[in-house]
Amino acid sequence: MSGGGDAPGINAVLRAIVRKAIQDYGYETVGIKDGWKGLVDGEFIPLDLKSLVGLLPKGGSIMGTSRTNPFKSKDGAERILRNVSENGIEAVIAIGGEDTLGVACKLCEMGLPVVGVPKTIDNDLVGTDYTFGFQTAVAIACEALDRLHTTAESHHRVLILEVMGRYTGWIALEAGIAGGADVILIPEKPFDVEEVCECISKRQKRGRNFSIIVAAEGAKPKGSEEIVYSSGVDEFGHARFGGVGYYIGKEIEKRFENIETRAVVLGHLQRGGSPNAFDRVLATRFGIAAIDLVHEGSFGQMVGIQGNAMVCVPLKDVIGKRKTVDSKLYEIAATFFG
Repeated sequence: MSGGGDAPGINAVLRAIVRKAIQDYGYETVGIKDGWKGLVDGEFIPLDLKSLVGLLPKGGSIMGTSRTNPFKSKDGAERILRNVSENGIEAVIAIGGEDTLGVACKLCEMGLPVVGVPKTIDNDLVGTDYTFGFQTAVAIACEALDRLHTTAESHHRVLILEVMGRYTGWIALEAGIAGGADVILIPEKPFDVEEVCECISKRQKRGRNFSIIVAAEGAKPKGSEEIVYSSGVDEFGHARFGGVGYYIGKEIEKRFENIETRAVVLGHLQRGGSPNAFDRVLATRFGIAAIDLVHEGSFGQMVGIQGNAMVCVPLKDVIGKRKTVDSKLYEIAATFFG
């Protein structure tokens, strides 16, 4: 099953799991529809070798996904355990981020045999150096920056690219370095608009009459809250972030009479479409490692990659923590600000 937001590579994970499960272990495999919702409602789809055709490059999730939190309903968890028992399910592989794996950890404590696969384009899960989908998202953001450079230079404007990154700035940081951004704003370091403007002024003094800013959606001004797109939260209590790019643009125009700004929100383009080669390989390795853990009976674990080695990490050691950006990498990026 896959829960939370989609990420390029989910189907590649699924392909690897099913292929090895059937060919090497003789298991019967099924897909759980729409994340934890499918286990609450008892909705499944058959998965055999024929169902794997064309999955490796396919984006999204053929099983569907949702942000359902079974612990928000009175009997959600109990219905999951009942459906697992009644349908003869001997193990569940949950593909997801902190919220999905947090549910998996709780259900494991209630007796559900579960293995986790880390999935988030934000790359913010501890226990693994990378999550699949992240490198694809960075590549898409970098391509966008390359395109924005030409129009920014032609029109002498400041262009702000808003990318995903609710609580961590991994996408903004790595895409900003690769794309030659003049300022990078991340959630880990609340920004001062005056300092952003100083970077723009430095460029003007050198005859550079345009600038490119990359901002993670969760970046916030010093002393203020995050900027949200709308009120309300999802079933895991998360607000819908968005709008920081427009906020920065307006603040810059207040301080410069001769500067026009434009904000571009990359949005779901970052996680839609085909995974790149790196993420296809990583997702395949994750899938193989996950079904191997199932075969060993090593439940309550999440697969991960550290260096180039596949590892398993207890789910309880992953949940409630967050992998923030490498401060040394940010220092490298800051060398090129302004």
